[in-house]
Amino acid sequence: MKKAGIIGIGDMGSGIALNLIRNGFQVTGRDLKPDRMDAFEAMGGRAAQSTAEVGRNAQAVFVMVMKGAEARDVILGPDGLVASMEPGGAIILSATIRPDEARAIGQDMSGSGIHLIDTPVSGGFPGAQSGTLTMMAAAPDDVLDRFAPFMQAVSASIHRVGTGPGDGQTVKACLQSLIGAQFSATFEAAALAAKAGVPGQVILDVFSTSSAGCGVVNNALEKIIDRQFEGTGSHINTMHKDLTISMGLGEELGVPLHTAAAAMQIFHAGRTKYPDGDNWVCTRVIEEIVGAELHRKAAT
Repeated sequence: MKKAGIIGIGDMGSGIALNLIRNGFQVTGRDLKPDRMDAFEAMGGRAAQSTAEVGRNAQAVFVMVMKGAEARDVILGPDGLVASMEPGGAIILSATIRPDEARAIGQDMSGSGIHLIDTPVSGGFPGAQSGTLTMMAAAPDDVLDRFAPFMQAVSASIHRVGTGPGDGQTVKACLQSLIGAQFSATFEAAALAAKAGVPGQVILDVFSTSSAGCGVVNNALEKIIDRQFEGTGSHINTMHKDLTISMGLGEELGVPLHTAAAAMQIFHAGRTKYPDGDNWVCTRVIEEIVGAELHRKAAT
């Protein structure tokens, strides 16, 4: 039986763990929140008391944490994966962090005998739970070939986007600049429809069957018109962080990101007003300005 590990068993990590287990992997995991560990054990995972315990019991470990500093700690810390995994194993960096942070981690892993696959993911909570994530994988081809079964267990689309750390994160930053713009445009269009008195179902029907319809737009509209602003698996902190990375890359490279910058401000407003909300809560901020809400059956 192949042995996999997971560090970070939240909205995304729990889906990765679930699909590894469904595909016959023995999965050892670690999260700082006891309720997540309980849920992980209930799905058939083996709870570890430390990051090192995960490393000792896995051929490949997915790292799905929030920030670059957290990724560095679980990978390179004294209790980390590099210090505990057997040579020849792989760390699958599925978290979204800054490209320069991924490059620095890769450089500091040099000579350790542990491979780093830089592969942030896209697909959100639904993609993680269904095992249909898109992966932007960067590592030498032989490493990607060797650890393909681990990635195939959680992904429907694996794109080889480069060979070194940071390559995957760079592609993800480009993608998030687009997705952020799609989200923010959807939020504004929803508020416009609400103010105009158009029922939410009408907007969803038209948008989803038009050339503008896509998974990002359709899912956001579903959540908005059903007023599902919390607990949907897409916490606003994640997209806010991702847009910060996109904007930082644009600043570094001297690329103007006008639309992404506007999206950044919309997400900043939503996160400030509703810090416990999910992405769609940004719509509420705009609705409060215009004095109208978009519901599935009718605007009020």
